[in-house]
Amino acid sequence: MTSIDHVILEADDPAAARSFYDAAFGAGLPIDVRGTDAPTSGFRAYTLSLIVPGPSDVDRLLEAALTAGATRLKPAARSMWGYGGVVQAPDGAIWKIATRTRRDDGTPTGRIDQVVLLLGVEDVPAAKRRYAERGFEVGKTFMRSYVEFKAEQGAVQLGLLRRGALARDAGVAAEGSGSRRLAIAVDTEPFDDPDGFVWEAARARAGASA
Repeated sequence: MTSIDHVILEADDPAAARSFYDAAFGAGLPIDVRGTDAPTSGFRAYTLSLIVPGPSDVDRLLEAALTAGATRLKPAARSMWGYGGVVQAPDGAIWKIATRTRRDDGTPTGRIDQVVLLLGVEDVPAAKRRYAERGFEVGKTFMRSYVEFKAEQGAVQLGLLRRGALARDAGVAAEGSGSRRLAIAVDTEPFDDPDGFVWEAARARAGASA
């Protein structure tokens, strides 16, 4: 089964971006940061999610992100699926902090259970077939609009949504152009992606523990 080892976020100022993530979410997440001056504007057609145990964890991480310099896109709120909110990091990446439960005892655990990468694609069934051919194992699907792939322990989970639906979920307009400012590091050979996402062979992350 193919897995996403980590994601690489590209930023004008990688040192500042790394400092933000360490302050907002703590060290140890499966993300790396590198510099770029590639032009980009609007929605980059992806979001990253941190799945946590309960609402108090959501609130704690959202507050930490805002304090570190993030912009609020959606305030934390309850929904049919749980509880969560959305922020945009100073480098432009969009992060959703969420839990599948709507109740807890009010004490943050400090734990992040899962990192999820959602890609906004034009044709979900076609993208599903393409990634399945590359070794990703399908977990859940919802009609022709959503796909969730299985992930090994510690790996980034991959999901697919239509681009417009993902933008609405993030609270932004769907229009965007230029670089995604994202590379996806996989434990297999890199490949070309018609939806414009860059897939690379996984290498050691900067600052990762040995």
